[in-house]
Order: sequence, then structure tokens, then C-alpha cells
Amino acid sequence: MPLPQKKYYTAENFYALPDDIHAELINGELICLAASSRLHQEISRELLFAITGYLKRKGGKCRVFAAPFHVQLKASEHTVLEPDISVICDTDKLTAYGCIGAPDWIIEITSPSNPSHDYITKLNLYNAAGVREYWIVEPQNKTVYVYDLGSGKLPLKAYSFHDTIKAGIYEDLSINFADLDFGDS
Repeated sequence: MPLPQKKYYTAENFYALPDDIHAELINGELICLAASSRLHQEISRELLFAITGYLKRKGGKCRVFAAPFHVQLKASEHTVLEPDISVICDTDKLTAYGCIGAPDWIIEITSPSNPSHDYITKLNLYNAAGVREYWIVEPQNKTVYVYDLGSGKLPLKAYSFHDTIKAGIYEDLSINFADLDFGDS
């Protein structure tokens, strides 16, 4: 009996999926994503509000988006990711579907079921595509890992939910995690 063949999806196939399918496309493979927890949603909301407030006060072209928001890192590849938060300063990258090209700053909030997806797979994809800054927020350990991908290296700094973290892509944006309201986390 022959083994079942894995289906290969293109970005066009991915964009044609029904809206209720929560997935990412990585090198032609469709990866179904679990629904986010309440804590995940609260962290995403608080970070989105903090970044949006900063951008509104400062003006400029940068835009911030929360998932579901599609990021196709390179137009020629069949990889479409759905970061929890994306900051895009080159608005020419924005399309009807989301973004084609590397966002300037991405924040991912880990899921306990598959942390390697954010720590290995996405880190490597974001680094190769030219994302400047990448934060991984880990609710389980109340830790934030900050990667300065724009430096050409992979320096990592670890912070707790009690720290104030400076966003590297802006001169004067710092987020005090102790001030954020994550409910009774």
C-alpha cells in the first residue's frame, strides 16, 4: 500500500482558504494553529494598545497589526505566517491580505503546546527575511526574550514580566510589563 502524499500548498492556495481556518503556511506545508488562550489574548491586547498608543502620539508611517494578519516574508516563497503582533514601517509592503516582506518588529506569544514553532522555526524564518526585532513572550514563565535581528547577529536578552523593555526599532519606546493588565495571570 502506498504512503499518503503530503499536499503542497502555494501562497495563492493559502489565501483562498475559508476565513475560519486558523493556520500558517511554511514552505508549502499547512500548519493548523490552536485557538489562543484568554491570557494569550490579554497579553496581545495590552501590547497592541501600548504600541498603538505610542505610534499615534509619534505619528509617522508605521502601522501595528494583531493576528489574524498574514505576513508573507518573501513574495516568491510559499510561506505565510500569522504573527501575534507585527509592526510595519514601510507601508508599501501592505496588501489586501496583509504584508509581503519583512515587518520591522514581530512579537510572538508562545503556546505551551508548541514553543519550538516560535523559538526555532519562526526565529529562523524571521532572521533570514530581515525582520529587525523579534520578541518572544512566554506567559508560562512570565519571560520575554528579545532578539535584535537587525544587528546581523542573534543577541538575546531575557526579561521578566516585572521589567521595562526598550523596543530597539524606536529611540524612545519602552514597555513596562508590570504596568500591563493581564487579568489575574
